Amino acid sequence: MKRIGITGARGLLGTHLHAYLKGQPDTEVVAGGREVFGTAETLQTFVRGCDAIIHLAGMNRGEDADIASTNVLLCEQLIAALTAERARPHLLFSSSTHIERDSAYGVSKRHATSVLRAWAERTGAPFTNLILPGVFGEGGKPFYNSVVSTFCFQVANGESPSVNADAVVEQIHAQEVARQLHHLILEGTTGDVRVTGEQLTVGDLLARLQQFHSLYAAHIIPDVRQDFDRDLFNTYRSYLYPQRYPVALTLHTDARGSLFEAIKSPNGGQAFLSTTHPGITRGNHYHTRKIERFLVTGGEAEIKLRHVTRAEVQTFRVRGDTPVYIDIPTLHTHNITNVGSGVLTTLFWTHELFDPQHPDTYPELVEPA
Repeated sequence: MKRIGITGARGLLGTHLHAYLKGQPDTEVVAGGREVFGTAETLQTFVRGCDAIIHLAGMNRGEDADIASTNVLLCEQLIAALTAERARPHLLFSSSTHIERDSAYGVSKRHATSVLRAWAERTGAPFTNLILPGVFGEGGKPFYNSVVSTFCFQVANGESPSVNADAVVEQIHAQEVARQLHHLILEGTTGDVRVTGEQLTVGDLLARLQQFHSLYAAHIIPDVRQDFDRDLFNTYRSYLYPQRYPVALTLHTDARGSLFEAIKSPNGGQAFLSTTHPGITRGNHYHTRKIERFLVTGGEAEIKLRHVTRAEVQTFRVRGDTPVYIDIPTLHTHNITNVGSGVLTTLFWTHELFDPQHPDTYPELVEPA
């Protein structure tokens, strides 16, 4: 069992990393928010027994002096706790390509890296400095985390951002960073590691999101066969949850019976139909990348969802005689229960074929006992 601590675990990258590591075998996650830096004792308790610590906590918006002092102070506090505990975990730090600039944030990241590296050299502990481009993902704060978060929020709410269309940005999804961090721990990789993302213009980024918005409003899943487009679409649709769902479909009825369009997408993917007896629950798992649709075609059901790092449960009551769909957000464990008196029939669809080597399905109860 490998015990991995995460500082800044409630930020964008920390949340994604926590969700990813929860699904990994032989891994215990110690998720630390601001409270672990509250006192020397709480921070010492946090680092105690960790085989690896991923230091994500920091400040990237605010007054220049506050950014510089806060980011370095957090590193010094972490080192003090490690020293007090005589701990030598594999320490991984999320740095940034901003270190190549002389902004307050870039300077603070350079200084913080040197503080952590000096501790590792003194103690012989392994240290990895992960240099990241812009990170985006589901749950990002608009006007704070990234240009992707801001655009997704604005487009999802029908706004038209004004942009410097020719400016070039480099972006990487938080789940890809989480996978790479886990790999670095398993392989024991140390030193500077530069992670590359997708480079595109701001104009292209906005155009893709606006196309997603138009297609999805017409009940069409856009082409997400490229990983970056899949991650971008998942991030965009996270700003529609839960208020957009369930989505009603047009039921065409005549003397022959009824018809509705269940799925429209160029992705192909995989669909299957299930029957479920009264009182039975299916699911209780989550995905980190998969787009999945639930559509009840007969009977009555409750669909429940919960973000895997939070406690709040969202419940949707649906019936087959009024067809609606719910597209399951990533990082949300979910289930479906037959709450009717007869057989429940449900159409499930995912955008990709099931790969038993990489199933992207992690068990997690929606409502833990």
